[in-house]
Amino acid sequence: MEEESESSCFYLFIFRFELFMKVEINQLTKQYDNKTVLNIDHLDIGKPGIVGLVGNNGAGKTTLFMLMLDLLRATSGVVNYHIDEQLTYSSTENDKWKPFVGAFVDNSFLIDFLTADEYLRFIAQLSNISNEQLENHLTFFSRFIGTDILGTNMLIRNLSAGNKQKVGIVAAFLLHPLLVLLDEPFNFLDPSSQNILKHLLQAYCEEHQAIVIISSHNIQHAIDISQRIVLLEKGNIIKDLDNTNKIAEAELQAYFDAE
Repeated sequence: MEEESESSCFYLFIFRFELFMKVEINQLTKQYDNKTVLNIDHLDIGKPGIVGLVGNNGAGKTTLFMLMLDLLRATSGVVNYHIDEQLTYSSTENDKWKPFVGAFVDNSFLIDFLTADEYLRFIAQLSNISNEQLENHLTFFSRFIGTDILGTNMLIRNLSAGNKQKVGIVAAFLLHPLLVLLDEPFNFLDPSSQNILKHLLQAYCEEHQAIVIISSHNIQHAIDISQRIVLLEKGNIIKDLDNTNKIAEAELQAYFDAE
């Protein structure tokens, strides 16, 4: 029975590689005490690659991620996930979209009384991912993880902020999702780890034809690796820029220099 389960999981991964996703956001708002903190009339993201979500603190980046993940209830509007142009799931109607979406927003996504090894094995077991598939996944991220996290018997709560960040990011990709949301993924990482992560995100998108959306208050990280950059200000999209060959850099620098 166990062999059959692993085989089914294997074919699920093969099938998923042939799929693609489109995210469609319509008239999405979030209010607190009659104050609107997010107001997105329309946003489509369907082309595989990296999308940078930038803006100053309080611009609404994290709120948007939380609404997309159904971790916050929207005041109005909807987030739809279109899978292969045949299936459409609303983020609030059911959980069928969740196997296709990975995310790391903050440390609340972690289980801090487990070690990193235990945490990743726990997620793998819940998702019917075999030990071999888990090892292959960890091999892909091996340079990013380094030697200070796995096999150390250190509880996640005792890891450094940067190493907690690494565990969360690695876990977000465990199901080989078509869409990954990473909130400030370069925070707490040393420069070498930041550069390794940039290369890994680009490689993942190319290999799996996936979409990775990264939020960052440091626009240079977004400029370095994003093919498209969405600029938020006070909860509104004020620019949606093509960043092929970093062509959005001058416009973004001018915006933030004027702040």
